[in-house]
Amino acid sequence: MNKTPPPFGVLLVNLGTPDTPTTKDVRAFLKQFLSDPRVVDLNPLIWKPILNGVILNFRPPKVAKLYQSIWWDEGSPLMVISQRQREQLASMLAQTYGQNIPVELGMTYGNPSLALGLDKLKSQGIERIIVLPLYPQYSCSTVAAVSDAIATEYKRWREVPETRINKEYYRHPGYISALACSVRAHWQRHGQADKLLMSFHGIPVRYVTEGDPYQQHCEKTSELLATELGLNHDQWQLCYQSIFGKEEWLTPQTDKTLTSLPAQGVKSVDIISPAFSADCLETLEELSIGGKEMFIEAGGERYEFIPCLNTDPAHIALLVELVKQQSQGWY
Repeated sequence: MNKTPPPFGVLLVNLGTPDTPTTKDVRAFLKQFLSDPRVVDLNPLIWKPILNGVILNFRPPKVAKLYQSIWWDEGSPLMVISQRQREQLASMLAQTYGQNIPVELGMTYGNPSLALGLDKLKSQGIERIIVLPLYPQYSCSTVAAVSDAIATEYKRWREVPETRINKEYYRHPGYISALACSVRAHWQRHGQADKLLMSFHGIPVRYVTEGDPYQQHCEKTSELLATELGLNHDQWQLCYQSIFGKEEWLTPQTDKTLTSLPAQGVKSVDIISPAFSADCLETLEELSIGGKEMFIEAGGERYEFIPCLNTDPAHIALLVELVKQQSQGWY
């Protein structure tokens, strides 16, 4: 007697991480990441010599040291957190649906790959797949890259499963509520700073002018979060981090904001990065360590980093709601 397969499966997706914080593995990860035209869409005849001849020769040792500064005993923070998110989401989905709903993890770059995650679902007889990119705000450099990778993988398959990709959730009430609860909990433990900075990963201005809604999504998330927290305009600010290259990127930039605030009389700052669903290099090193150094050196007195939602029960509950929305008609 054949066992009836689950009604659908879930592929939980994040950007990815090097396997180890070594120069070799960081170089391999950066090569895959920076070779994606969704991430860097310059003319390959110009970009590839720069990438292979300059960046991949000089950047990996420096980036490896940064990873080493935030690496956990269990492994990459992003990977450890992502695996826990997968496990907890699977558990909550089983409770919600009264049966096992397979949840697999796939990274756009690095391991485990999107292809591996899809293959695992396929091996379980899954014919309907919900892809859940953990990017609240849509961007061509993140969600579209996931869509591209899935389409590439499906080219190998004779039968392509029904697939629904959750495009964004930047204004979902559960997302805003979870962020607000994490900020309030932080304030209860540490007190409220003069200003709350909401730092999002930056993208080139050109992407926005060509139709990417990312900036609009970031602004709406920030406005909704500020309203939920009851903050006036002087108590919060949106900014953009992780800028690289010579092209014009979205402003204001997080680093320049941090170094300018003390001169404006802002002596204490809380900083949160709503664009990241799991703590990673950009939050644990760039914001928690590097951001604090910049702010204090500029004359600031207190700097507090608010962690990502990670495995917060409210965050996992939000993911369940997203799955429920995407699974309508499938169960």
